[in-house]
Formats: sequence, C-alpha cells, structure tokens
Amino acid sequence: MKRRLERYFEFAELKTNWRTEILAGVTTFVTMAYIIFVNPSILHETGMPIAAVTAATCLCSAVGCFLMGAFARYPIALAPGMGLNAYFTYSVVKGMGVPWETALGAVFISGVAFLILTLVGVRQMIVAAIPLELYAAVAVGIGFFIAFIGLRNAGIVVANPATLVGIGDFRNPNTLLSVFGLLLISALLAWNVRGAILIGVLGSAGAAAVFGLVHWQPQVYSFSSITATAFKLNLGAALKIGILEIVFVFLFVDLFDNIGTLLAVGKKARLFNEARQIPRINRILLADATSTMVGSLAGTSTVVSYIESAAGVVAGGRSGVTAIVVGLLFLMALFVAPMVGVVPGAATAPALIVVGSMMISHVSEIDWADPPIAIPAFLTIAAIPRPTASRTDWRWGSSPTRF
Repeated sequence: MKRRLERYFEFAELKTNWRTEILAGVTTFVTMAYIIFVNPSILHETGMPIAAVTAATCLCSAVGCFLMGAFARYPIALAPGMGLNAYFTYSVVKGMGVPWETALGAVFISGVAFLILTLVGVRQMIVAAIPLELYAAVAVGIGFFIAFIGLRNAGIVVANPATLVGIGDFRNPNTLLSVFGLLLISALLAWNVRGAILIGVLGSAGAAAVFGLVHWQPQVYSFSSITATAFKLNLGAALKIGILEIVFVFLFVDLFDNIGTLLAVGKKARLFNEARQIPRINRILLADATSTMVGSLAGTSTVVSYIESAAGVVAGGRSGVTAIVVGLLFLMALFVAPMVGVVPGAATAPALIVVGSMMISHVSEIDWADPPIAIPAFLTIAAIPRPTASRTDWRWGSSPTRF
C-alpha cells in the first residue's frame, strides 16, 4: 500500500518522501492556522454563532485540502478566504442588510458558477492566456505580498498616513519576537537545516510563552455546533436579481485570487511541465469550486487556495500529501482549537517574510531589456502588494485578499 501511494503521488518524479511531505504540511498549517480564530470572529458579527462557524471553518478547510491533495495531488491548502469573509460580513450583511442565510446562498451560487466555468474550460483558458513571463511576475509580486503581510504582522511595517507605510516600534516585545524568529529561520536555512521554517516558528512560539507574549482563552468547540449554520443558506432569496452583484464579486475575486495563488505556488514548487503548463489543472479548479460549495453548505464564506501554501513548498512539499496533512490537522484543530492559539501571529510572521523573499528569486526569469515584457511584468509586481490607507484593508489589485 505504501508503494502504491508513493506511485500515485509521484514521489520518485517529484523527488520527495513521506518525512518531507508531512513536515511541509505541518509548516503550511502553522502559518495559516490563524483562520480558525479570525474567520469565526469576523462572521460572528453577522449574527452567526461563533462555535458553529469555527466548526464549519475547520470542516470545509479539511474537505478542501483533502480534495486538493487526494484528487488534484497538489501541495496547496484551502480555507475560507480573508477579505472575502470581510466583504461577506461588512459589505453584504451589515452594509446591505442582507441576512447571513441569503449571503451564504450567494456564496453557494458563486461556487456553482465557478464549477460551470471550470467544466466548460473558461478558467483554463484564462490561465493558458497568461504569458510565460507573467508567471514569474505573479510569483514575484505575491512574494512581495507575502513578505509585506509578514512585516505587517511582525510590526516591522506599520500604517503611516503620510506614506501609507512606515517603520514600526522595535521596542515592542512582539516585534522583537518576530525579529528573533526571522534571524533564527535565516540562520537555520543558511546552515541547511531541514525544517528550518517550522523549527523557527515553534522556537519563536516557545520564546513567546517564556516571556508571556501568548494570550489565548481556552474554549471547547464541538462538531455538533455546526448544526446552527449547516444547510441554513437561503437559495431562493439569493437568486433574486438584486443579489447578482454580490454573486459576481464572490465569483470574480475567487477566480483571480486562486489563479494567482496557483501560478505563484506552482512556479515555486516547479510543478509546471516541459510545455510550461500546469498538469491536472481541471482537478485543481474543480477542487476549489467544490470546496466553496461545501463551505457555504456548512456555514462559512468563500473557500480559496491559500498563498501560505508557499511556506510548505519552501519546506519541501511537492505532492498532494502536503495538502492532506494540512486537512488532517484542520480536523484535529476542531477538537483542540484552543491549543492552536498558542502560536501567536508574531511567531508565524517571520515564516511569511522568508517565504516571500525566496519567491522573489523568479525576477531573474524576466527579460527586463524588452519593454513589451518588462513593463507589464513590472506593473504586475508593483500592483499585487498594494496597501490602502485603511488599517487592515490590504488589497491585491482591486480585489480583497486573505488578510
């Protein structure tokens, strides 16, 4: 059975092994585990029970990761998207006065539309139409974006009304913790230590616990709590003509968000074939669309591919086993959710900074002497990690991101 699984996940072709894949899965999970707490806290403002949303978050994330890992066989993790959950809560429910049940119906419809676009080949055509040089530009831009998120979470970069961003307070204990983690991960990588990113994150979390920087309130979540939101979506109301605008936003953002993540992670993991195409792309897109539908049925906003998957790729993840490990950890988190909160954001921020710096290496693949290539590539790189003046509203192009 073990040999069959290794053949199915192409361990030999991808030059990977079980230890590396499991380590990569744990690394990815640690960098994105914040969604277990952040997503429920945002959706709770719509009136949705926080325990139910927590259960739904863990469940749909696990299902999405299993589909991506076992069906599509890629090391890409999925979970409810940050930005889209904020749009769901503040723009749709609180801003437009749409009941959360109707908003869930709109998410489901966007998932169905996503599925249809995949089946008829529209999404594949969009990916195929992207020039090869822009693959590298997207990877570099998202590398800057990941690093920017890490710098912001670390407190190294803060909002500034005059220049949009500025240098943070290095006397802040959390910022110092992130700097320590950044130095630790960098040193371990320089010494070629396997699992350097994961060791750095856990080491930083340990230091945070020692110095009293871990703040969390243990709570018990039961899977049965999901009944408060599961299958509560209102499709009838969502099909009304006034909801079409909301459906379009969910669909549009999810479409380009996932394509960007797919290109960036695929580029870093060297998952393109000799023709510079993404093998099994239909399966990737089907897994994504199905996950969004499952998420809306369970009781959460749109499920997307997470750019934090790049952390697992940098740790060596190449096959779907990485995503499956993330899915298993999401299921476990359903029962030990309070323990996941032990890892503060300041401890995971260095991992994002390091991963972002590694993805920027693809800039060398762009022919900067050729203006028709260089100008679009530069604009792509410059536009992706674009902050706004808002405190937490960071955007990729004109669409909300997972932050």
